Amino acid sequence: MADPKAKKAPAAKGAAKGGVTKKRNGLNVNLSNGVYRFSRSRQYHKKALWKFMGKKTEKTVKPQKPRTVEKPIGGDKNGGKRVVLIKKRTSAYPTANRIRKHPTRKLFSEHKRYTRPTLTPGTVCILLAGLHKGKRVVLLKVLKSGLLLVNGPFKVNACPMRRVHQNFVIATSTKIDISGVKVPEKINDDYFRRQRQKRAKKEEGEIFAKKEEKYAPSEERKKDQAEVDKQLIEAIRKNPEKKTMFAYLKSMFGLRSSQYPHRIKF
Repeated sequence: MADPKAKKAPAAKGAAKGGVTKKRNGLNVNLSNGVYRFSRSRQYHKKALWKFMGKKTEKTVKPQKPRTVEKPIGGDKNGGKRVVLIKKRTSAYPTANRIRKHPTRKLFSEHKRYTRPTLTPGTVCILLAGLHKGKRVVLLKVLKSGLLLVNGPFKVNACPMRRVHQNFVIATSTKIDISGVKVPEKINDDYFRRQRQKRAKKEEGEIFAKKEEKYAPSEERKKDQAEVDKQLIEAIRKNPEKKTMFAYLKSMFGLRSSQYPHRIKF
């Protein structure tokens, strides 16, 4: 066994308390308030700057290739020689630029869509913009264009089936099981396109005669709305808290004083 009273070996001069040696800094250190360790003259000799003072490097000139050549020409009155360009210019220039072929680009309809992971079918969402802003709606599915197909239902909060961008929607943690709800395949992006009639030519006396027609849903749209509403209401009734769910969908979203959206858990 080692003797406990034996003296320990003295630590190295450069070693710190933790056993880490301090690295010596050979650069000029700012001691305090602009006072440096070495003076300007000391640094001049320390860096051996005197070797480079007055030293100049000669500029190297690259040899240029000749652009012209002298050619002898026969004939008494032709001067005997001519200066000719080595690289001749084109004799004919096009009147218009050539049409360049660009690589094929993907159309907007072929772009890959990204939807937030919280936006799944059956999620109750809050609309933030549009005619029905503040209402709570049920997400039915995501269309091919990336827009969300939502429904009130119409019989509960008077919000019909419509397309909404995901930027104008808050996804809540409340979800409804809509596995039994079958949305018709014809309800897609083309289904919501409005058919606008072509403008007739203006004739005398008919400038103010025609009035703008207001939008009115077709009979087909009303029938599809009633069919989807019926299935969605049945799905809500299967929920154990159906009374609370109906009251939740009817209520409007709003913020009171001292309420901040970034602190609320939806």
